Amino acid sequence: MDDDTHDRDDRAVAARFEEERQRLRAVAYRLLGTFDEADDAVREAVLRAAREAVRASVRRGDPPTEIVARVCLERLRARETHRGKPWDPWDPWAVRPPHRPDRPEEASDPGRRALLAADRDSTAPDLPQVLDGLTPSERLAYVLHDLFAEPYEEIAGILDRSPSAARQLAGRARHRVGGAEEMPHPDPDRGREVVAALLTAARNGDLDGLLALLDPDVVLRADAAAVRAGTAAAHGAPAVARPVARHARAARPALVDGMAGLVEGDPAGSGDTTAVLGFTVLHDLITSVDLLADADHLSRLDLQLLDGTRLPPAA
Repeated sequence: MDDDTHDRDDRAVAARFEEERQRLRAVAYRLLGTFDEADDAVREAVLRAAREAVRASVRRGDPPTEIVARVCLERLRARETHRGKPWDPWDPWAVRPPHRPDRPEEASDPGRRALLAADRDSTAPDLPQVLDGLTPSERLAYVLHDLFAEPYEEIAGILDRSPSAARQLAGRARHRVGGAEEMPHPDPDRGREVVAALLTAARNGDLDGLLALLDPDVVLRADAAAVRAGTAAAHGAPAVARPVARHARAARPALVDGMAGLVEGDPAGSGDTTAVLGFTVLHDLITSVDLLADADHLSRLDLQLLDGTRLPPAA
């Protein structure tokens, strides 16, 4: 392909994105949370689309919204994997400082002013902060469907999930955005069955069996004591499976605040609880794992072995 053809392809791609620039910036801003990141993501999407056009020798490729969403999803997943500080379940600002909303009148760009005004006038004025609490897949499904009316079939392709799974992700996100503290409709009995299956897979060295129990977008959160002991936060089933298996092999099933979990140590004997794993199970998959090893954190938990033995608070 000669240079003239390359130039024509580049111009065609740029024209496609320019037609939708304001909408694309809005999508990227909702997904990433800052205008600088949003503008950078749109620029990267344009370059990526141009490269694909040259490679395929065609001027029409994936829709611009889909390309921008994929770029943003990659950045959100990288953000989960490279958090700067350990997670603290009782310190909501341990990972990020409190959100200070910008004021619309401070923005010189009309597109930014419109988005900030929409935030201020919405029924959830803390929406940017609330979105930060979602997993990357939940955030993408909710933003694209509920805020930008993208069909679940399109969202499913971006996430490499089924339309039904995309609908469930958006539903979970919608529940949390609405102010609920817990995920919708957890089933304690099914949760115990899933955690028992995880324990069996870990003790048998069955990595495939363990992976089958983890949501592809599962998150492992570890408090500061767990991080110091060698377990870092992780995102995605392959990254979460190995540390969870390592801890599970030395743990016993228990109820953690009434939900399925695992305890490490010998709390019912002469020793103490050294760590606790709590699980969120939805639709037969583990969507998050909370690893607590700090004594102060452990002392706040209601721990009970499955035989009914109630464990004393950590010293």
